[in-house]
Amino acid sequence: MRARWWGTGAVVAAAVCGTLVVQGVSGGDSGHDGKAAAPVRDRVRSAALDVRGDGTGATLARRDAKPFSMLGVSWEKPSARLAGKVEVRSRAVGSGKWSDWLLLDSDRGAGEQNAARGGTEPAWVGLSDGVEARINGKATAKLPAGLRLDMITAGGKSTGGDAEPAAYVADGPDDTEEPVATDTPTPTSEPTDVTTTDPAPPEETTAEPSAGESTTEPPAESPSASESTGSTGPTDSASPSDSATPSPSLSVPAAPRSTVPRPPITPRSGWKADESISPEAPAYIDGKIKAVVVHHTASTNDYTCAEAPSIINAVYTYDVTGLGWKDLGYNFVVDKCGTIYEGRKGGVDLPVVGAHAYGFNSQTTGIAVLGTYVDSPPPMAAMASVARLAAWKLGQYGVQPDAPVTLTTALSGQNLAGRTWEPGEEMTLPAIHGHRDGYNTLCPGDAFYAALGTVRTLAAGPVTGLTLGAVTGTATVGTTPYTNGPLTVSWSTTTPASLISSFRVLVDGRTAATVAGSATSAKLTLPAGTHKVQVEAAHQSGRTATSATRTVVADTTAPTFTTKPNLSLRTGTVSTTAVPLTLGWKAADNASVKETRLTAPLARTYGPTVTSAAQTAKSGAATAWALRAYDTLGNSASASVTGTPVILQETSATRSGTWTTKSSASYLGGKSFSSSTKNASLTWTFTGRSVAWVVSRASTSGQADIYVDGTRLATADLKSSATAYRNALWTKTWPTSTKHTLKIVVRATTGRPAITTDGILYLK
Repeated sequence: MRARWWGTGAVVAAAVCGTLVVQGVSGGDSGHDGKAAAPVRDRVRSAALDVRGDGTGATLARRDAKPFSMLGVSWEKPSARLAGKVEVRSRAVGSGKWSDWLLLDSDRGAGEQNAARGGTEPAWVGLSDGVEARINGKATAKLPAGLRLDMITAGGKSTGGDAEPAAYVADGPDDTEEPVATDTPTPTSEPTDVTTTDPAPPEETTAEPSAGESTTEPPAESPSASESTGSTGPTDSASPSDSATPSPSLSVPAAPRSTVPRPPITPRSGWKADESISPEAPAYIDGKIKAVVVHHTASTNDYTCAEAPSIINAVYTYDVTGLGWKDLGYNFVVDKCGTIYEGRKGGVDLPVVGAHAYGFNSQTTGIAVLGTYVDSPPPMAAMASVARLAAWKLGQYGVQPDAPVTLTTALSGQNLAGRTWEPGEEMTLPAIHGHRDGYNTLCPGDAFYAALGTVRTLAAGPVTGLTLGAVTGTATVGTTPYTNGPLTVSWSTTTPASLISSFRVLVDGRTAATVAGSATSAKLTLPAGTHKVQVEAAHQSGRTATSATRTVVADTTAPTFTTKPNLSLRTGTVSTTAVPLTLGWKAADNASVKETRLTAPLARTYGPTVTSAAQTAKSGAATAWALRAYDTLGNSASASVTGTPVILQETSATRSGTWTTKSSASYLGGKSFSSSTKNASLTWTFTGRSVAWVVSRASTSGQADIYVDGTRLATADLKSSATAYRNALWTKTWPTSTKHTLKIVVRATTGRPAITTDGILYLK
């Protein structure tokens, strides 16, 4: 497929099925007052092509034309094939710029029974007022007779008294007779007018067609009975405005109940179909729909989804008014945003015979996606809608979307792969297949065709790409999530939510929560213990898929203090308002300790491996120290300890040997004892669980032996390069509070015999 610029919009052209749309289009007005929008009457004007004498080429010279938006080339006999290259170009309204030559597919491969004319695909070119055409045929085959260029003017309002369309003969059996055209004007080799049967509507009576054009307009008639609505099967959901089962006055089959839900379908009134131009009753498949044929319309992808109704309406006008088809060829049309439109009338829930797959129309339904999908597939929204629609239609007849089906050929033919067949042969094809599988066409484009496996999986299920995501409300210990309360399980899929019925969260294989198919998470609370959590997705087909499991531990066990909070005196500078203490503890948990928080007499937070902290407390006052340990889930436990630091000054000791009193504001209480006498001693008696000796230190300070309860435990050296007062030099702590004695004995160290003591501290 080659990309070209056409006027002010992008153009993509190829030998493909369907409609070639170029430039922007004007979307139809759906109304703003809640009422159904009036039908849109498009108009077809035609100009004959000048055929060369040898019959192998034809042209339409560059010329002015009344404004049009879509064009196509048609010829007299619909059974004839145009073997050649058909190219057109147009002039954009406003800019006056001529487009490059645009290649049209000369063989749509649709096959409307009893069509009036044969024709190329139609091309949407945007609003244009000039045109030129050329056909280069093959030397071995003459061009079909009656070649003309059909130009569709989009957007005219439906009015009474318009010209009658070409007459149609009744349908015969699908694809079994040569199409017959009646009352179709045959252009000469000169670009002369094609006679019309009635004048144009009043608002255009003063504007005559350009030279060589004819105008074909259908009569204004009441909508066909097939546009009336009716009920669908019990499992189908239809909006009140949807076109469903035709009126009981028509002889129609019953609407079968589908095995899957019906997707939303915009009725023909949604694209403002003028039902008066196709008054012929629809035909129905004698039997069941066996397969879905997927098409693209070979249009530009550069359209807004609001413009889709105008594109569909113009194709409808070309098919019906230009070629004499009874209706739009496709049963359904889907835009790139995923909106599904009713195509051919007759009831979306009924087996309406379409004109989309030559030789297979009587066994299939046709779905076309607006756009060209040679280089890239349609957006997922469009493919999901094709899948939903195909699954619903096939589900009415018990056909699995991913199963092979057997179709019987009605006519001889050949597909793109080169396979040929004769009438009456049986062909095995996928239940959802591309147009190229049954006809020699590029449709639905290489990229879309390659993605049909995805469409089948979307339609048939199960849900793909189901992945268990985050489990919130948990904390991870190692690689295992732990929870102590409500948690949220999340997941994701590659299957769109529109094709998913529901999700179940399974805990140890049993249902713990059920949510809609549009959900991506669910909340639940697990009982205590270790559990296997997974998610099960139910496709609309009923097929299920289950995610991998995730181990989650529900734990409400609080941490424990394996070492209760405790206090001990520590070395450091002492004052009456700040006695140095160590607060100790040890917390443990069956999972993992996250932190320990000190909540009184001040607030601090400590990591999971911290088991002690330096503190200070006021002497002579009882202070409570409260701790709370937390695990990674938030479970917590508290514990506390109370302690009173007490200062016993040197005057409280029993003395032996010579001691002198020293006075200074730097000493506790303003005084201290000092001695240089060998074996001079001081003994204090106290009841507590921790004790510290408080001294003054200097470079000339000596040493002393320390006895506790009559046993020498240490020799303390008071020497210090820096002078220090009120220094807790040595400490001792016991598990419980008991009565003890602390005795210091002067060693009278040579050269520095003196020691100075401020007393002791103990903790009770």
